Amino acid sequence: MINPATRTKTIELSQIRKMFEVTNPNAINLGIGEPDFDVPENIKKAMIESINENDTHYTPNKGYIELREEITKKFKKENDINTNPENIIVTVGASEALYMCAQAFIEKEDEVLLPNPSFLSYEACIKLAGGKITPVECKMENEFKLKADDVSEKINKNTKAIILNSPSNPTGAVMDKEDIKAIADLSTDNNFLIISDEIYEKIIYDKKHYSPAKWSDNVVTLNGFSKTYAMTGLRIGYLTADENLCEELLKIHQYNIACATTTSQRGAIEALKGPQDTVKKMVNEFKNRRDLIVGRLNEMGYETVNAEGAFYVFPKIEDEDFVSKSAKAGVITVPGVAFGSNGKGHVRMSYANSYENIKKAMDILEERIVNE
Repeated sequence: MINPATRTKTIELSQIRKMFEVTNPNAINLGIGEPDFDVPENIKKAMIESINENDTHYTPNKGYIELREEITKKFKKENDINTNPENIIVTVGASEALYMCAQAFIEKEDEVLLPNPSFLSYEACIKLAGGKITPVECKMENEFKLKADDVSEKINKNTKAIILNSPSNPTGAVMDKEDIKAIADLSTDNNFLIISDEIYEKIIYDKKHYSPAKWSDNVVTLNGFSKTYAMTGLRIGYLTADENLCEELLKIHQYNIACATTTSQRGAIEALKGPQDTVKKMVNEFKNRRDLIVGRLNEMGYETVNAEGAFYVFPKIEDEDFVSKSAKAGVITVPGVAFGSNGKGHVRMSYANSYENIKKAMDILEERIVNE
């Protein structure tokens, strides 16, 4: 048997990806963070045209210049980030962008501040790069929001980076402007990197999204098309950073991926240039589902924060057998502890499923678990 590399031994396979392996066809899956909507027709058409035009060859490593120009406009208009096409890299999903950041900037003994709880890929990428994790508690009494004062207390001479994710997976928390600006200032004063994962930025209900790169140059901003345009399987994302940072990131991208898929890039161009009405409809529907699931969970006695973004809720459920019980009853969920120690006693539920299925799932939980 060939021994695996030491760096992989502490990494476990994703508990979320296990949800894709559920074999019960009748189970309602509230475990998957994937919009249940179809890719908008105008984007599909652009990709079909790409294939018909034999647009199947390599693109520049950073991606098509037309796409990078559109991303530049998007950053300026929507995020107050002044960048240019040369400082943008089109990636194979935001996941590649995250991995690039870890490989380009994190090494042995570097400490990375990580919200607790947070998306489980963050921890894996940090460990694969040899870094150490310094958790920053995101407390339920603060609606799971990362607070600048808590971050400040964890900074030390070994702090190399912090990962921000607003809106948050798994909690749906949206950070306040004051905390984002304060953390941006801390990154400048203490010379550490902010890796800002903004993949859910458009899925916000009653608040506004703010990017830390508006206030600091020490930021790599990650984003993509998976959540906003339901393009998950097309694996298309992007990042921007200052020139010096971008050059190091390109080294990882160039020798690992070469370039993102041509067809997906063409679809991404249309996504940014075309009408945005389908996005607004999708977000409105997510809000309706959020209201439904939060209301029902609270009625059942499972204390649930009224998530302000993304499509997740993180109810307080201290029954350690809840996930297995609900799976047997026909509702798939994810244990909160998969997202960090502060997730213990919680369960992540995704409402990226139909309103009807969510209602049915809540009925099952009430009848088969709460009232049994």
